[in-house]
Amino acid sequence: MKRIDYFQAKPEFITQLRKLTKSQENFTLEARLRALVETRVSQINGCVYCTELHLREARALSESQQRLDMLPVWQESPLFDAREKAALAWAESLTLIAETHAADPAYLALQKHFSDEEIVELSLSISLANFWNRMAGGFRKASA
Repeated sequence: MKRIDYFQAKPEFITQLRKLTKSQENFTLEARLRALVETRVSQINGCVYCTELHLREARALSESQQRLDMLPVWQESPLFDAREKAALAWAESLTLIAETHAADPAYLALQKHFSDEEIVELSLSISLANFWNRMAGGFRKASA
């Protein structure tokens, strides 16, 4: 079933949100880690458009295909370091907040590896990815 093109329906608002998303390029948090986290969030949410987009971004940032292949099983994979695992755990915790309630263990793990500013930036990236997943997935946006 064809659904509404949300950009055409509300172009000014979506343009503002795109600018906000683009402003993440000024974060201190490294772009490659952001791409990994946004890919994982998109995988959890089942957003085809966003998963494809973030995988392409990750590859452009020299992320290895092997690590991208292992992303769904990051917890068991030796390919991710403790800092990346803390970020991915937080991404899953915030994405599944109704189940996890952003549990203290995930937050405490972040504090071992990230500054306060980086934790906020990471959380903003996760939140924006979840927003876009709901828009693109909900309106069945096709391939990136």
